[in-house]
Amino acid sequence: MNLSKASVLLYGSLIYVLFLATYLYCMGFVTGLVVPQHIDTVHGAAPSLAQALAVNMGILSLFAVQHTIMARNWFKKWITRYIPKAAERSTFVLATCAILCSMFVFWQPMPTNIWHVDNELLRNILNGVSLAGFLGVVYVTFVIDHFHLFGLKQVVQNFRGTKEVATPFQVKSVYRISRHPMYFCMFFAFWAAPTMSAGRLLFALICTAYIWVGVRFEEHSLEQAHGQDYRDYKKHLPMIIPSFGKVMDRVEAGQPVQRAN
Repeated sequence: MNLSKASVLLYGSLIYVLFLATYLYCMGFVTGLVVPQHIDTVHGAAPSLAQALAVNMGILSLFAVQHTIMARNWFKKWITRYIPKAAERSTFVLATCAILCSMFVFWQPMPTNIWHVDNELLRNILNGVSLAGFLGVVYVTFVIDHFHLFGLKQVVQNFRGTKEVATPFQVKSVYRISRHPMYFCMFFAFWAAPTMSAGRLLFALICTAYIWVGVRFEEHSLEQAHGQDYRDYKKHLPMIIPSFGKVMDRVEAGQPVQRAN
């Protein structure tokens, strides 16, 4: 598709703004804070368990399939036959936002409580931990390359006519203690709940399962992309749960450690 550079820039910029709004709403949707409709909102009669499971599992499965397929190189090669290469990542983000927004609208409440914390201080602490997890995810994106991850960097470079410069493979920040710190933050975001309803439990379980499965594919892709560098990196760091001892000593000693992108 022959689009002007200005059109591609506008496309990517609007999708980035959409991502920001979607992510902020997602924080409220999962935690039940601020937003008008969250994961446990019930309008009228609650749906049957079978109906709720079918709809909610369908939405979460669609999210998993979209992420799995659109992240593959064969799909990227196919889609860029029809859209500019600079817009490929923005299109991935657009599809993700569309599925999340459909979840906000069509999610079926499962309000039965698995656990409920009455103490107000503990409730605030758990909500704070969950929000910190969501914000931690954002922090990790900046450690990697936030604007590249969400497609804005590509459309800006395309508009300016500049080429992306490959960055050296190196450790930075939280990647010194975990190969996938973003997923570690997600666990806190999903599981630190003062009230864990059946609906939020389903959401947390499916997302956690997808992370554990998806990270294997990601590790394989990283090994293909970075070869021995990444295999050496794997030897010294845990996959998700951080390690603060041995690896930090190696970094302080000035020995090289590579970063997972």
